[in-house]
Amino acid sequence: MKYQQTQAILQAIEAELRRLQLWTELPPSAAALASQAPFCCDTMPLQQWLQYVLLPRMQALIDARLPLPGQISICPIAEEAFAGLEERAWPLINRIADLDELLSGRREQQVARV
Repeated sequence: MKYQQTQAILQAIEAELRRLQLWTELPPSAAALASQAPFCCDTMPLQQWLQYVLLPRMQALIDARLPLPGQISICPIAEEAFAGLEERAWPLINRIADLDELLSGRREQQVARV
């Protein structure tokens, strides 16, 4: 059941990235992906990290039926990263908060839920 719920949230995150025109066809370089910084914050914007790191890795865990992370907190950085988009980003931030809550059991969200 948790795999299905996670899959649905991942699909919703992708849909929101596309809706906001934050989805890119050109992947980051191998060097950018090799960053050791949290969320690869030194080499790419958060939307690229979501698209090219989080979504594929989570999908791989689901496909292999491997354990999903039990501690995840992406919403605080998402709220900061997407603040310039104002209300347009709220659905994306909400889906990210949904993922945090599903996997870690807590929701650290400042932006209004929609």
